[in-house]
Amino acid sequence: MGNLEVVKWLADACYGFLALNFLWGMTCVLIVWRRLSQLSFRSLKAETEFVDGLEELLQEHKYKAAAERCDFDFRALPRLCLLMIANREQPYARLRQMISTNLQRHFLGDLEHRLGSLVTVIKSGPLLGLFGTVLGMMAAFGRIGTGEKVQPSQIADEISVALICTAMGLGTAIPLGYILSYLSIRTRTLQESLESNLARILHHFRKTEG
Repeated sequence: MGNLEVVKWLADACYGFLALNFLWGMTCVLIVWRRLSQLSFRSLKAETEFVDGLEELLQEHKYKAAAERCDFDFRALPRLCLLMIANREQPYARLRQMISTNLQRHFLGDLEHRLGSLVTVIKSGPLLGLFGTVLGMMAAFGRIGTGEKVQPSQIADEISVALICTAMGLGTAIPLGYILSYLSIRTRTLQESLESNLARILHHFRKTEG
């Protein structure tokens, strides 16, 4: 296999690399979207009602009823509130640290990891497209440089590889960039909501300790 054939083979292989890159990006999108749906309340009203009801039970020291309200609810806020109730005898500083660690490790950490992977996909798309473009142009000019009689259709085929790779790279980066922005906003909203509501619940245990 000569150098020209190797370059052409690599240019064609870029289609596969670009497709795999796009599929991995969409996988990350679906995982983050599903995870956010699992962790979040459907509306601000539902979340507020949950926190108000839980806070009322805690103020009345009905810890068993409060735990039952959180049990079998796998959204982030009820899970963390259940952890607080189960460890309410701990000193406030230790309880706060425990909640903060669990929030990051079991809920936000996985989302941030997937969003980081999505950023890598977005950055890699245009670079893989550029790589395919360079290889396609190398194949085209390499064929011209052989000195043989070259059909225009052969040159057009290799240039089309270059242009298609560029389009595929941009077609990956542009839509996924918008999706990343939306998912990042939803993740920040979830984080801010959790921190705000957890602070309300933690305040009860701080008063109790005092």
